[in-house]
Amino acid sequence: MPSLQTIRQNPQFLLLAMAFVMPLTFSVWNALLNNFVIDAAQFNGAQIGILQSLREVPGFLAFTAIFVLLVLKEQTFALISLALMSIGIALTGWFPFEYGLYATTVLMSIGFHYFETINQSLTLQWLDKKQTAEFMGRQLAVKSCASLLAYGAIWVLMEWWGISYNTMYMLAGGAGLLIVLALWLLFPRFSQPSTQHKQLVMRRRYWLYYCLTFFSGARRQIFVVFAAFMMVEKFGYSVGEISLLFMLNYVFNLLFAPSIGRFIARVGERRALVVEYVGLILLFISYGLVETAWLGATLYVIDHLLFAMAIAMKTYFQKIADPRDIASTSGVSFTINHIAAVVIPAVLGMVWLVSPSMVFFVGAGFACCSLILSLNIPALPMPGNEVRKNPFGWANQPDMVVEKV
Repeated sequence: MPSLQTIRQNPQFLLLAMAFVMPLTFSVWNALLNNFVIDAAQFNGAQIGILQSLREVPGFLAFTAIFVLLVLKEQTFALISLALMSIGIALTGWFPFEYGLYATTVLMSIGFHYFETINQSLTLQWLDKKQTAEFMGRQLAVKSCASLLAYGAIWVLMEWWGISYNTMYMLAGGAGLLIVLALWLLFPRFSQPSTQHKQLVMRRRYWLYYCLTFFSGARRQIFVVFAAFMMVEKFGYSVGEISLLFMLNYVFNLLFAPSIGRFIARVGERRALVVEYVGLILLFISYGLVETAWLGATLYVIDHLLFAMAIAMKTYFQKIADPRDIASTSGVSFTINHIAAVVIPAVLGMVWLVSPSMVFFVGAGFACCSLILSLNIPALPMPGNEVRKNPFGWANQPDMVVEKV
């Protein structure tokens, strides 16, 4: 077992620690959300869609992270973002009405999305390309362990001890703040292997990554927003049952995520993403047709496991990217990911009121688009070999700065 001094000097341990604290707090917010908004604020499908769209606005603005990095180091920014997310979660239970929930959700989301942007950047910078997929699999396993603790705490404290929503939110947010403070004091400030561009750029040769990111955000919102909402509204799942379902999700991730990372490293990004997208097409169609609670729960678990394959998208980008672009492009990619995410929950929330099945069939269409795009990833992606076929004639042209600040 490594000594405390060894842990403190290795940035990988900081990445794993931050990967632990984020889901430890966020999982409580996420698991309680659907029951809380229905029980406390009497939300319908349209209102939950609006809330989720507002939650994604900070993700749409993630490109602004590059401006914050003009005054803050990435490691410092990541820890501050985790603290802000924890504060937003701690305040959630104090505002059990429509506009109060909108406000605390946006506050939490600012911290969440800035952290996810910077955490991806740090991971791709601090890890060797040969190790990244497997390490990200370990990160997913750590996240799953934290989520299991969170869902287990919800089940015990709320189902057995009967504590309130407000108390649960306060416990989760408070725990997050304490751990962030410990990480701030324990770890030194690590140096960056490459000096990052402090400008907002989009490069022509990354076009396939941008497109994959856009459709990933579109279809993921359908899973995040409407699959869980279906469990509560259509099948009547309680808080305890939702927590147990989420726990089952993360047990599978804990067991299989490291193997998924090794699988991606072995077969390559194209094959891994094809497996994911074919599976998602079948799952979304099944969501639209499901009529039994146990089958809906089974689909939900498989769906969550398939999303672990998204590691392949990040390692594809790492292999084709200029190392100096990683921070800037992480912000840009999160914004692209959330272009659809800002609009889709609200729009499909209206569709939900008419035909819940149609929402999932739209998701299958998004997955089909992702499948077609993934077939264009080369067997050995690298700078100069970003795509198999380039319909825009950009394959070997110099990078183009689209926007420079």
